[in-house]
Amino acid sequence: MARTSVELFAGGGGLVQAGTNAGFRHLLVNEYAKWACETLKENDFAAYPEGSSPPVPEELRDGERKTDKHKTPLVMGDVRKLNMTYLGEHEVDLLAGGPPCQPFSLGGVAKGDEDERNMFPEMFRAVREIRPKAVLCENVRGLLRQSFAPYFQYIKRELELPFVERAGTTWQEHDRRLKERLQARDTDPTQRYEVLEFPVNAADYGVPQIRNRVILVAFRADLGVDRDKFREAVKETHSKRSLIRSFFDDTYWDRHRTVEKHVRDGVERLYRQEELQLDNGDSLTPWLTLRDALVGLPEINLKKLDKKTPQGFPDHIGWPGARIYPGHTPNMLDHPAKTVKAGVHGVPGGESVMLLDKRERNQETGHLDYIHRYMTVRETARVMTFGDRWKLMGPRGERMRQLGNAVPVRLGEVFAKAIHAALDDVESRS
Repeated sequence: MARTSVELFAGGGGLVQAGTNAGFRHLLVNEYAKWACETLKENDFAAYPEGSSPPVPEELRDGERKTDKHKTPLVMGDVRKLNMTYLGEHEVDLLAGGPPCQPFSLGGVAKGDEDERNMFPEMFRAVREIRPKAVLCENVRGLLRQSFAPYFQYIKRELELPFVERAGTTWQEHDRRLKERLQARDTDPTQRYEVLEFPVNAADYGVPQIRNRVILVAFRADLGVDRDKFREAVKETHSKRSLIRSFFDDTYWDRHRTVEKHVRDGVERLYRQEELQLDNGDSLTPWLTLRDALVGLPEINLKKLDKKTPQGFPDHIGWPGARIYPGHTPNMLDHPAKTVKAGVHGVPGGESVMLLDKRERNQETGHLDYIHRYMTVRETARVMTFGDRWKLMGPRGERMRQLGNAVPVRLGEVFAKAIHAALDDVESRS
């Protein structure tokens, strides 16, 4: 059965795609950024102005032609002006979203809850207004820093008891109140959530990218979800050990038969010491690499890095000016990509540059050096496991920003599918 969801901070649509792939039907999404809204509109979401309460979309039946009444409403604008109480009479299975992470990012201003960009309170308000069966929240690993530990524990307690409102007090005072309520164990289970925390690396879930995040999942306490079974369902599926082994048993190169020997030799030299230390205990699937992600995309014509010539695929356009310098090392094809970042201008340094298999003679040293170029938007979307049919809107920098801020689709899908299965399991036992 198709379950229902509401998503806040939808951005360029990573978690939206994950929810759809996992079998959730979106009743409402919200986003503030102009170009992210344009992306969602281009992907058939129905736009509504800030603060509006749009009609609940009808479920599309088998064989029925999709019309406007079936489209997911996108309310554009400030989430703080979004009233979700009209959804209270509808049973919402999942509330999902990644509240803006700048206050907690290792590269941010580190002001924590005092930063006006902290949108966790809006997630908790949404829980009160729509009473979902489950909540899925993704954020940066900066939340797990020691300096943020007390506040992160407070966030989890606030998600556990979202109906105990802060009401103008400091977070420390509110946290004391939450602890007292939890110790009393007198909260109605329909107003309490069981919270699970998952530090994750997206590469461990089949995303061709090193991306360390923290995911919070909460289930309404009255449902009796089997938490151990859920944890089992979201265990890592891929590993670096298996990738290294695949280099030396040739299963990796069997997938990439056109790679020249000098490239293979270089990769194997890089991992030789690690390969010698491997045992046979890891049965997980190999990490996927940047080379894996790019399979099927046309090769970029290096003579047409002109910012305008599509090279056989949407958003697959060369971009000149890529540089390598200290602190901005490029992506290697035979390794998961570096973390895709939004960047101040949407095009960060080494994270969007890649080394190619091609070599050219260095006129100063006489050595054969590998050449490099910027990754295209489509290549970056592949690294984020976005669907090839998903359209991204805006200038290149804005499209890269949307990708850098998104949840990798495949990572979100693992957790969304596990939530769907957990709720199905509850109903089968009732």
